[in-house]
Amino acid sequence: MALATTFVALVTASIAMLLYDLNSYQQYWVDDMTTQAEIVATVSTPAISFNDPVAARQNLSLLRVRPQIQAGAIYTAGGGLFAAYAQSVEDTPVFPARPGRTGYSIEGGRLVVNHPIVENGEVIGSVYLSARYGLLERVRSYAAILGGVMLLSLLLAALVASRLQQGITRPLAAVTGVAREVMQKRDFSLRVPPTDTGGEIGTLVAAFNNMLAEVGRRAHALQQANQTLEHEMTVRQGAERALLLADRRKDEFLATLAHELRNPLAPIRTGLDILRISVEDRAAGDKARAIMERQLKQMVRLVDDLLDVSRINTGKLAIQREQVELHAVVGDALELVRPYVAALGHSLAVELPTAPVYLDGDATRLAQVLSNLLNNAAKYTDRGGELSLRAALEDGQLRIRVRDNGIGIAPDMLGAIFEMFVQADTSLERSTAGLGVGLSLAKKLAELHGGGITAASGGPGLGSEFTVSLPVVAAPAAPQAVPAGTGRDRMAYRILLVDDNADFIDGIGNLLRAAGHTVRVCHEGLSALGIADAFAPDFAFLDIGMPKLNGYDLARALRQLPGLSNTTLVAVTGWGQQKDRQMAFEAGFQVHLVKPVGYDQIVAILDGGAAA
Repeated sequence: MALATTFVALVTASIAMLLYDLNSYQQYWVDDMTTQAEIVATVSTPAISFNDPVAARQNLSLLRVRPQIQAGAIYTAGGGLFAAYAQSVEDTPVFPARPGRTGYSIEGGRLVVNHPIVENGEVIGSVYLSARYGLLERVRSYAAILGGVMLLSLLLAALVASRLQQGITRPLAAVTGVAREVMQKRDFSLRVPPTDTGGEIGTLVAAFNNMLAEVGRRAHALQQANQTLEHEMTVRQGAERALLLADRRKDEFLATLAHELRNPLAPIRTGLDILRISVEDRAAGDKARAIMERQLKQMVRLVDDLLDVSRINTGKLAIQREQVELHAVVGDALELVRPYVAALGHSLAVELPTAPVYLDGDATRLAQVLSNLLNNAAKYTDRGGELSLRAALEDGQLRIRVRDNGIGIAPDMLGAIFEMFVQADTSLERSTAGLGVGLSLAKKLAELHGGGITAASGGPGLGSEFTVSLPVVAAPAAPQAVPAGTGRDRMAYRILLVDDNADFIDGIGNLLRAAGHTVRVCHEGLSALGIADAFAPDFAFLDIGMPKLNGYDLARALRQLPGLSNTTLVAVTGWGQQKDRQMAFEAGFQVHLVKPVGYDQIVAILDGGAAA
């Protein structure tokens, strides 16, 4: 700091002195040249008056005693060159044709002075002088002097700084080091070694050591006070742990319930596949219907449980986004509402764009939006009414309009119709009154997809129209076609199915056997591990949550068997979060499917056309 401060001060002072010297140097030369010009003008006045150029040249030749003056000239009042002088023949300048303006000027390293010759108040001529203006030499010499002074000053400052370092810097560094050590180790017994410098630094070191001693005493007292509070804190911490445990168990219960809710959907989907594929097989159809009825009862129980739990989870609804096609979403919605619409004798007109329209969202939730609107339209329309669903692209958005010719909506209800538990018709005579949550849920689901829903009606008895607005996305890239006869197209495989849901896994196994595949079915992990070693399957579809051995450990064990290095492992599970997918891939699965899983999805994987 001492050196830096000294250096800055010296540089500032040097620049100031240099500027002052340059200004003084210039003023000196201007004054000197002006005085010289006045002398020449005074002694040359008679020569001009008597038209004696010889005398004028003699006067100018006196300038040889001033080597810095390179040239001089005398001009008449009319501006003609009267006499001239040059210091040397080689440096003879080109004299100006006419004298310049009175005063001085600096031109190309020369100082030029023009001074008038006056006699009896009348200008009878002028003197021109040109001298070397050695500014650069002056700067060099003066800078050398300043550089020497600066070097000596810095050496002196370095000497002073070394003395300051011994007396000030080192004790302060010792204080800093002890302070850092105290913060890191929390050891207040550390002290700074005493210094013999005395003065303020010695006082500082002593005060710092005293402060450490005082802080150590107070820290010890604080530790004792904290020990007296541990009993009270133990009770509070126990309560907090209980709350955290209850919250974690609640989250685990919700996740498990969601998982168990998906499981019944798998055999129901399988039953539908059996009914679709084995149309002529009456026994298979009866078995599928029995499976579906049994799983439906299970679903009712699970849904009732889920409704109870949802009261503590309000506002935490999440959607699983993927690229979905409008026709598929509308088809799912119509499949849900057609029986209800047909039972009421309504006609339903559907108009969709001919070209595919793609959305970024949850297909199930989007279908739920449309089915809620259609159910609402059917419910509040008298038997034999007319319903319509029309979709079109407008201003880069998809607009889906659901219209009916039912009871309509009063103008004062249009703003409140989407609020929870609000209904357009609350009369006791209507038998179709619901809870008033369908429209509110539909609006919230649409908003989760970046869109919204608006309602319009001409008034009571004039029907109503609900418009769903959703953003569209670009069409997905077309998958590359697999050449015929390559890969695993239409081949018979050895397939291992492992799931503790017997209805689901047995139904899928029967369908795969009917397709010509060799299938082994297991209902728990340990048995599957023994069968797989001898069976050597090409594909293994494994559930995750199973007794005795879960799907992750089973996949790791299968990867260790020498004959199963080429086996494709597929996780078929109700756990569908991103962390569950990551855990499945880390365990050795190549594909992750979330229940309910359809027969077509399994066939697509066998054909090599499915993605994880």
